[in-house]
Amino acid sequence: MLGRVFKAYDIRGTYPDLLTDYMAWQIGCGTAKFLLEEAEQDGETTPMMKSVIIGRDMRQSSPTLRDELVRGLTCNHASVIDLGLVDTPMMYFAINYLDCSGGVVVTASHNPPQYNGFKISKRKAKPVGEQTGLSEVRKYAAMVDKNLEPQEGTSVEERDLWEAYAKHVLKFLDLGGRDASKPLKIVVDASNGMAGTMCPRIFGKNGEAVDGLEIIEMNFDNSKGEFVHEPNPLVAANLEMLCEEVVKQGADLGLCFDGDADRCVAVDEKGQIVPCDIMTALLVPYFLDQQPGSGIVYDLRSTKAVKEEIEKHSGKPLRGRVGHVFMKQLLAENGAIFGGELSGHFYFRKNFNADSGAIAMATFLSVLAHSDKPMSDMVAPLMRYVQSGEINFENEEQDEALETVMETFGDRGDIDELDGVTVDCFDTEGWWMNIRKSNTEPLLRLNIEAKTQEQLDEVYAEVSPLLGTKVDH
Repeated sequence: MLGRVFKAYDIRGTYPDLLTDYMAWQIGCGTAKFLLEEAEQDGETTPMMKSVIIGRDMRQSSPTLRDELVRGLTCNHASVIDLGLVDTPMMYFAINYLDCSGGVVVTASHNPPQYNGFKISKRKAKPVGEQTGLSEVRKYAAMVDKNLEPQEGTSVEERDLWEAYAKHVLKFLDLGGRDASKPLKIVVDASNGMAGTMCPRIFGKNGEAVDGLEIIEMNFDNSKGEFVHEPNPLVAANLEMLCEEVVKQGADLGLCFDGDADRCVAVDEKGQIVPCDIMTALLVPYFLDQQPGSGIVYDLRSTKAVKEEIEKHSGKPLRGRVGHVFMKQLLAENGAIFGGELSGHFYFRKNFNADSGAIAMATFLSVLAHSDKPMSDMVAPLMRYVQSGEINFENEEQDEALETVMETFGDRGDIDELDGVTVDCFDTEGWWMNIRKSNTEPLLRLNIEAKTQEQLDEVYAEVSPLLGTKVDH
């Protein structure tokens, strides 16, 4: 039963048919054993290393799952610090701020309201994925004695860290002394998720806590745990309301957050979506001005413009695998200053190498405030190549298909297997592509970029018959 809700990077399923209250208790027990053992192996013996921080999103099932999670944690010797309703990045901050063994957020991120789950982090907010501890949590949870009771010496306390968290996020915001009489005007779509709690607590209602900033709030009410649109900003249809409102209000920028507010997607003043890899490229000079020669991490699906901008500004390009586990690891190992992922996760060294939607927002605003150009003019030079977007193909024989791709294109250009198969013929034929297996479904995910639409179409026509049946959604 447990195996059905454990994914590559977190725990997730529909409630209460796949993910049950009893499972939440089991997961609490397993998480406590894993996190406390990890801290002990690190030689950490402070009292806080017996504590696990928890928080939750606004879904209707989250309070019940939180209660069972807490019961499980205390049954296996962990004390609990409950932050209440929080965005997921606040958990990363709190683990480091309080220096404890780790934390758990009850959330299903961008999934529809019938879903819920858990995101687990260990010391220093390092992610717990399948290869970094989630398999152990699953094993411990499955083996737990169902007669366990809360242990003596454990405690559960509520703590409010919003003031400290806001102070941390606002260190990343620099509006350059912008005149309060002519504020930077932005529209924020909270997707009825945790950004509806986070934004007012950090930036003030309608941005009133920040001089020179005006925030027009959309879908901020998260009291019902329901969504006006799916809380996934990577789906263009979910951004239609935001795009229309930006144009209607004459705003400088639009921002949309996912359900737990760890991802942030931008819309320019014309109501056009700015792809997240283009935003990464835009931020390159901003960060390299702060630390010349530093590394910048980007996922391997990103436009070639990212690498080109990093090299242009004398930085170190660090191309990584898809997924926050790999991005954070690459950032930490190389002391990189910043990283961006096509999914809308943005990572910051000064944020414990973790991602943050709130800090992404602060950074976007800082870059825009220091420019005399509108966002559309800033990103236009970076959108110099043609991209397919991610196209999915159903295929039960994924490994065989990838082998066929390598055989077919092996003599055409450079091939690597950092994450799936990447064929790079950019210098010789003007295109490159990456094909990856889905972690959870029998799908192959294709991304192509080319110098012209004609080149992209030719490559797509050549490779698509090798990949299976295209999924039209």
